Amino acid sequence: MSIAPEERKMSIWDHISELRNRLMKIGASVLIAALVAWNYREKLLHWLTVPYERAWIERYRGIPILENLPPELQTLSPTDPISGYFQLSIITAIVVTIPVIFYQLWAFISPGLYARERRFIVPFVVFSSTLFLSGVAFGYYVFFPFFFKFSFSLLGRVGDEGTAVLTQKATLSEYLDFTTRALLAMGFTFELPILITFLVIAGFVTRRQLIRFSRWAIIISLIIGAIVSPGPDVMSQLIISGAIIALYFLSIVLSFFVVPRKREPKPAQ
Repeated sequence: MSIAPEERKMSIWDHISELRNRLMKIGASVLIAALVAWNYREKLLHWLTVPYERAWIERYRGIPILENLPPELQTLSPTDPISGYFQLSIITAIVVTIPVIFYQLWAFISPGLYARERRFIVPFVVFSSTLFLSGVAFGYYVFFPFFFKFSFSLLGRVGDEGTAVLTQKATLSEYLDFTTRALLAMGFTFELPILITFLVIAGFVTRRQLIRFSRWAIIISLIIGAIVSPGPDVMSQLIISGAIIALYFLSIVLSFFVVPRKREPKPAQ
């Protein structure tokens, strides 16, 4: 009796070879996307600096000397523009090829799953990619405006009677490091429902435990929102906390789809 290919046991060397092949495919897709992104490097940098520029204009509106000055991103060495655009191209390639990355990840772990669980490959890739891109959009359209506005509000004269002035001239390297890491962090943070769903599938937690823990999840989310939010205003804290709470309850909803509910035993006659 022949054994189905997916049911054969793989040795440690087979797993290493499989992992190497998956990583090579991911690397090739990222490299191709990075080469394409390099051709649009100026448009990508302009898009990434829009929240910074808007906060700058709002902060210095009405000040004659600074109102018409555009924000600057300084370069400190001749290689800074090259390394900066290269970094931006790589990060853009990772974001664009995130569906390929998630597909290769699922294809690598699928041999250890049951046939019933392998059928979730398409929903997993689509939903995880959507969550990641939603996190990137949240960081760009929600987090960045609040953060840059708060950061610029701290600039200016130090004290009412002080003579020192606090200014800001960011470098290209520092700006790209902060913005790209923040966007990637937001993207992977939005993968929380996928992580919790895997814990439910593996049996580490149950739906009932997630529901019981929801009160503590709300409190922890409010604390995280108060710590992570860039400004003292309540609105930014509620936006970040609300996003985390929504992700947690989305995890509970997902658990009902991936793990079938067991039938309740019939009462004794």
